[in-house]
Amino acid sequence: MRFNDGFWLLKGGVKPYYGLQVVQGLENGNGYDLQVSTKPIRHRGDTLAGPVLSVRVHSPTEGVIGVKIEHFKHIDPTPNIALFPDDPPVPRVSLSKTETTWTVSSGGLRAEITQNPYTITFKSPTRTLTAAGFKHQAIYDVPYKWTLRSASSSSCLTTDVSSNPQPNNHPETVRYINSELNLSPGELIYGLGEQFGAFVKNGQSISIWNQDGGTSSEQAYKCVPFYMTNRNYGVFVNHPGEVEFEVGSEKVSRVGASVAGESLEYFIIYGPTPLEILERYTRITGRPALLPSWTFGLWLSTSFLTSYDEKTVSGFLEGMQTRNCPVRVFHLDCFWMKQYEWCSFTFDPDNFPDPKAYLSEIKQKYGVKICVWINPYISQLSPIFQEAVRGGYLIKRKDGTPWQWDLWQPGLGVVDVTNPEARKWYEAKLDALVDLGVDTFKTDFGERIPHANVVFHDGSDPMRVHNTYSVIYNEMVFRLLERRFGKGEAVVFARSATAGGQRFPHWGGDCESTFEAMAETLRGGLSLTASGFAFASHDIGGFEGHPPPEIYHRWVAYGLFSSHSRLHGSMSYRVPWQYGEAAATYMAKFLDAKHRLMPYIYNLALQGYTKGHPVQRAMFIDFLDDRTTQHLDRQFMFGPSLLVAPVFVPDGEPSEYYLPAGRWTAFFHPERTRAGPAWVREVVPIDDIPVWVRQGSVLCLGPSGVGRPDYEFAGAGVEVQVYELEEGQVVQTEVPTGKGSAIAGTVEASRKDGEVVVRVASGEVSVASVSYFAGGQVRKVDVVKGQKEVSLKL
Repeated sequence: MRFNDGFWLLKGGVKPYYGLQVVQGLENGNGYDLQVSTKPIRHRGDTLAGPVLSVRVHSPTEGVIGVKIEHFKHIDPTPNIALFPDDPPVPRVSLSKTETTWTVSSGGLRAEITQNPYTITFKSPTRTLTAAGFKHQAIYDVPYKWTLRSASSSSCLTTDVSSNPQPNNHPETVRYINSELNLSPGELIYGLGEQFGAFVKNGQSISIWNQDGGTSSEQAYKCVPFYMTNRNYGVFVNHPGEVEFEVGSEKVSRVGASVAGESLEYFIIYGPTPLEILERYTRITGRPALLPSWTFGLWLSTSFLTSYDEKTVSGFLEGMQTRNCPVRVFHLDCFWMKQYEWCSFTFDPDNFPDPKAYLSEIKQKYGVKICVWINPYISQLSPIFQEAVRGGYLIKRKDGTPWQWDLWQPGLGVVDVTNPEARKWYEAKLDALVDLGVDTFKTDFGERIPHANVVFHDGSDPMRVHNTYSVIYNEMVFRLLERRFGKGEAVVFARSATAGGQRFPHWGGDCESTFEAMAETLRGGLSLTASGFAFASHDIGGFEGHPPPEIYHRWVAYGLFSSHSRLHGSMSYRVPWQYGEAAATYMAKFLDAKHRLMPYIYNLALQGYTKGHPVQRAMFIDFLDDRTTQHLDRQFMFGPSLLVAPVFVPDGEPSEYYLPAGRWTAFFHPERTRAGPAWVREVVPIDDIPVWVRQGSVLCLGPSGVGRPDYEFAGAGVEVQVYELEEGQVVQTEVPTGKGSAIAGTVEASRKDGEVVVRVASGEVSVASVSYFAGGQVRKVDVVKGQKEVSLKL
């Protein structure tokens, strides 16, 4: 929200009440409660009128300091973002004060509060991180006309006559609460969810308001009120509704966050590295889920508007198998149900006369898991619509009738997930599908949740439910699968999310089949994983349109170096032979590489589960001190060891990417090495993708041709690959079992006096061979079964 006309003037009619002076500060538990006047207090008479802000500055957990600003205080609205849902807080705080200052310190972070003028400065042990300076906190009374461009006001949910047939009379003014933090010269902002625009957010106005707008606009499916900077801190705004961020836009040296209402809370999260910031943020809002290893294999979809008949499906699975592109998860999109009936949760009998027998057959024959598409919307032509109406399971208008409109399905209603009985009813439908043989669900939609003139079962504020709905919906389905299959065996393939939604994996939504959309998808994914999400996926080849073969080839390579890999389109199929038989050869190469890398990838997934570290991440996260990396958005790190640079240019045109400092070895062409920092400009063959291994890495690879992602990682005979150790360097890597969070053992590589020693340092790991890479040369030694240590003289 923008309140100013330029820097000096306010917009016409805007009335501000700035926090100017602390009139009282009291210690309370892990912080201070402050009374902040919005007018100068010179004598008692000045206390008799005007708003007073109640401000609490406190530390809920180590390295985090929260600031809660309230005007009118009353019963807390619902819903709220769940805090510390997985790991408990780590309280560690010290407080101190003088007559005119208050200080809160925790885990290297310090907040210094001054009385007059009222300011809060946040410091690390080495420098000032940011500050809420004089007049940086305020409540504003804003004429309604200035609010019309907000995402909630301009949304089709507000303006469509079916969605909102009787709009309320508009208020003359709307109350906002706003807080600003200083932006230092050179400071860059990342995150705020899956944003598809410019990766660095400086200069942008971003609304945290989930919308179904594809990947080519300012709208986003997964809006998260958290951002991270390149100055060792992140900011989480603890508000579930619409939060409007002005990132160096309204005021070019500040980040402003505003909400319509009377309360705003934010947390400053300190960390010496971006990964430590994400670790602390996901402690607050939740860790990513522990996922089964089979989810990291290849997912194949029927596509959307194509034929789903049994012959076609079986032909695809057979064709993938014979071309060495084994599918691990087969997905049936919307038309597994009859048209106009979404959702009925019933297989279309014309295409699937005996779904239980059919699913059993293809699971047994092709070794696949089964995923089906669902959403939380119920068409009025669905045979279960009246059941939902009679049970009171749908979101209602204020007159008690179900909220309905015709966008997507005829007269659809939306399941009211705040109603426990509605959740039980919905879960029972999914339970029946699991009984038929379904293993997981693509939980689509959940963004267009009505907020204008509707009521929810539990009385929640519709403005606060709009974003939060996505988390409740996805968690409901995830917990059902967890109940049916056990912890560590559940997964949903979700589209919508907000803060806390990182606890379930997601894909990037509807993109076009172009190089531009492929780049949008990567930008969105990197923004998402800079917002606390460990996993990111996308529609390989693009969703809309039919990709030319070269785009398909490039997207397949990129997709198989993503945490989760799914072939999915709209009106055309994504099986490789639709793009020439060579496409299947290329795919087989990259899929086998992903299967071989599973001990490494699954270990990354465990780091996400325990620490919130993302699998795919922007370059700056691992190379913060390299200023060149801070703007890079067309390449990424796949964990700490692999640099991936997808190709976004036509065949024959040079691709360009950057290697940070150190020596790098090409994963697919180990005879190639490069010393960084360096830009690489090269024409990349159509069957290749630049993947570089970082110096000092130790990779444990499974056997070639294993044909699936879920195998016994430590018992399959791993190849230990060691990349150019420094003299005296010792590197350890854990090898997971692939079942839950269990670690089978630890492999250690060390170099001393011209000798490299590789050994199983703990546990049981079956090593088949050891390879040492240096200077474009490879030395490989086969290992005798049961041998625990190998030595290579250099």
